[in-house]
Amino acid sequence: MIPLPDALRTSCPLNYDSPLALKAFLDARGLGMRKQFGQNFLINRDARRALLDALDLKRGQGVWEIGSGLGAMTWGLLERGLSVKAFERDPGFIRVLSDFFGGHPGFCLVKGDVLKTWPQAGEEGYLLGNLPYTIGSHLLGTFIERKRFFTRMVIVLQRELVRRMGARPGSKDYSSFSVLCTAAYTLKPLKVLKGSSFYPVPHVDSQGIRLDLRTDGDLRAYPPCFSPLVRQLFASRRKTLRHNLYGFVLSYILGKPERAGCREAVQITEDALERCRIPGNTRAEVLGPEDFLALAGVLEWSKAPQALAKQGGS
Repeated sequence: MIPLPDALRTSCPLNYDSPLALKAFLDARGLGMRKQFGQNFLINRDARRALLDALDLKRGQGVWEIGSGLGAMTWGLLERGLSVKAFERDPGFIRVLSDFFGGHPGFCLVKGDVLKTWPQAGEEGYLLGNLPYTIGSHLLGTFIERKRFFTRMVIVLQRELVRRMGARPGSKDYSSFSVLCTAAYTLKPLKVLKGSSFYPVPHVDSQGIRLDLRTDGDLRAYPPCFSPLVRQLFASRRKTLRHNLYGFVLSYILGKPERAGCREAVQITEDALERCRIPGNTRAEVLGPEDFLALAGVLEWSKAPQALAKQGGS
């Protein structure tokens, strides 16, 4: 169990529930909110507690926290005896976090843009984050595509994005992002958070969501072409699966510029559709994650002879 320093045993370092207290603190330190960072502090104490409860960790376990800000959730994590690796890019907030928690043995601060710093940050199985709307989907998509999986994540995002994450095939919100998320995780939407739960007040509603890593397959063994395939098949939603798949075969499997009438690409495309029993005149938005995985597996197998042929001709 990680011992708490005296400062953490006695009181919270800041009144995180009060917009007036937060503004006064920022003004006294000469700090401001940066719109480009998508900064909004979660001032709803019950919501913070619910997110920590949803993370469901025991004392001594480690967690990444993304977008630590002034440390409201950081404080909650440390108070529960967890080991925190906090990611923050705002120089002013970095100084605050260092002042508040720098002496705590369970606190580690990773400075800079998380999109650039996370690959060198080591491994933890859990993640908590009030993610900036500007990077939320991009960051999660990057984690999944680069096979950086967490046992559990609890995050706050735009409500619209949470709907997209868990959308079902055929629905208007279903997208490549839905496929990537549901292929890797089981999703449990949490409480919707109105703008009044934050300071400054955002113009949209937010929502928490819990993501638990799926245990019914080895995600690290997914075919390498799975993510690029999903993204390309959704790129032109109005076109048929056969048309989009043909373009993917040309560029990814054969490494050729897109053009019509390539007999080899047609053959690979039709073979993949037949093997997976998917009609070519359908569209990507009606396929489930298992269909994309099946197609990726067949196409990855098709790519092997192409590589051998290139080696033989070199």
